[in-house]
Amino acid sequence: MLNKRALFFLTKITLISLTFLIFGCANRQPPQGGPKDHDPPKLLKANPPNMTRNFKAKVIQLDFDEYFKLNNPFTEISISPTPAKLPEYKVRQKSIIVTLKDSLEKNTTYVINFGKAIADVNEGNILKNFTYVFSTGIHIDSLSISGRVLNNATGEREKDVTVMLFTLKQDSLRFGKKRPTIFTTTDTSGNFSLENLHPDDYRIYALKEPNSPVKIYNNDKDLIAFDKKIIHLTTDISDIKLKLFKATPEKFRLVDKRVELDGKMFFTFNKSLDRPSLKITYPPDFDQYKIVDFSKTKDTATLFMKNMDFDSLRVSFLDNGKPLDTVYLRKGRKESFTRVPYFTYNISSDFKLKPGTDLIMKANFPMENFDQSLINLKEDSTDVSNFTVQKDTGTTKTFTLKYRWKQTVNYTLILNEGAFTDIYGDKNKRLLRKFTIDKPENYSLLTLKVTVPDTGKSYIVQLLDNRKVILRSDVITKNTSLVYKNYLTDKYSVSVVYDDNKNGKWDSGNVRLKLQPENIWADPEIITLRPNWEQETPVAIPAEPITP
Repeated sequence: MLNKRALFFLTKITLISLTFLIFGCANRQPPQGGPKDHDPPKLLKANPPNMTRNFKAKVIQLDFDEYFKLNNPFTEISISPTPAKLPEYKVRQKSIIVTLKDSLEKNTTYVINFGKAIADVNEGNILKNFTYVFSTGIHIDSLSISGRVLNNATGEREKDVTVMLFTLKQDSLRFGKKRPTIFTTTDTSGNFSLENLHPDDYRIYALKEPNSPVKIYNNDKDLIAFDKKIIHLTTDISDIKLKLFKATPEKFRLVDKRVELDGKMFFTFNKSLDRPSLKITYPPDFDQYKIVDFSKTKDTATLFMKNMDFDSLRVSFLDNGKPLDTVYLRKGRKESFTRVPYFTYNISSDFKLKPGTDLIMKANFPMENFDQSLINLKEDSTDVSNFTVQKDTGTTKTFTLKYRWKQTVNYTLILNEGAFTDIYGDKNKRLLRKFTIDKPENYSLLTLKVTVPDTGKSYIVQLLDNRKVILRSDVITKNTSLVYKNYLTDKYSVSVVYDDNKNGKWDSGNVRLKLQPENIWADPEIITLRPNWEQETPVAIPAEPITP
């Protein structure tokens, strides 16, 4: 039997255990996590109610089902028609308080568009295109315009694009200068709808801004679309198609200029040029020392000066011999630069050279000369000597190494120290590059059997890789076969430019001149090249669509 002392301790321990058990159960936490919230805030109540007629209030309260924030209210929220004094928008708990600061016009429908301003606090889910509508008269405007927005280059539908509507009176005053008061955003399928519109004459635009959206077409990088016809809105209009394109700036502008730490000078333009050239006009007689590289897209230039004894350089840019602009570039006259000559090669990321091709070596600086005796080529561990290195005639930076390559051999190219000397007298450090020759069976032959809808017109057939990079372009005017030899097994696609002016290139549009870009048809069929295969694919170019 337990004595009194033992019984006392046992009773005490039991009471303590029961206490922990009771309070532990009472303080259990709910399980963490759970499904992620994908829903934006929902409107529970509006005071006055949405779609109110004979509106006389000065304050509007919009109650939502959760806490939210207003993002960029000055650029996202608009009211149409726009009063002289803009309303004030404040967040109070789960509500938006809109205070009207100005008197309203009689018998007028007003639309407050919140754009993408309303987003919940936790997940940032956006309530897109939420509108609050009211009328100071007995009638609420109910006309609508709907359609879709596509990318002119790809034919794909574009989401999150701002579709803007301007009355004909506003068009020249606001477009490109001020934000629109009537706008909406395309959904995930590229569709849009503008509601509660007043009968009037309008112009419609679509704008995709890669940088911070301000709903103003004022950036060369923006994509723009428009319908050149005036919209006479008297009944609902649907199926409007807008095609986004990147317009070519009318005026040449230098976007960037700089001197690198190694002495190279870079210039970036706001648009591609046709036949660009560059001339040094100061110091006198320094033009003879220049070496210029223009990018493939002809919108950047790299300048190397053999003589660096200057503190100011005046550079003139020309296109087709016509002067465009002149700029100054400054540096310290005695400024020193660190140069490390190196090369890039036409070798894949897995260190393979395409069979049947030469090894192309591109230097980062123009080279004055090279010593082939300091260039070694190894097959496995054996030195070979029956190779040649040639300097390209069109550039001072590219060299071609010719050799009869073998399969299943490991190659090592060694450029010993001093093998190459650049125009400044700098010599390369020892460089080594290992590679093998890719298997021929990894490549295929593709033939496109192209049929055209009109032999009186010109078409540019483009072959694109799976990253939508154009690999090759061919101008055709009749039914023909295009042969692509030794193309890596991969997925490819075809697009066709309707070359209306027959100049052999795609021409962009111009909003100011109401000029649409040349149409592009993207073939929806994906071409899959199999290893060591000869494939023939028909491509039937459709008739050119009529662009509004």
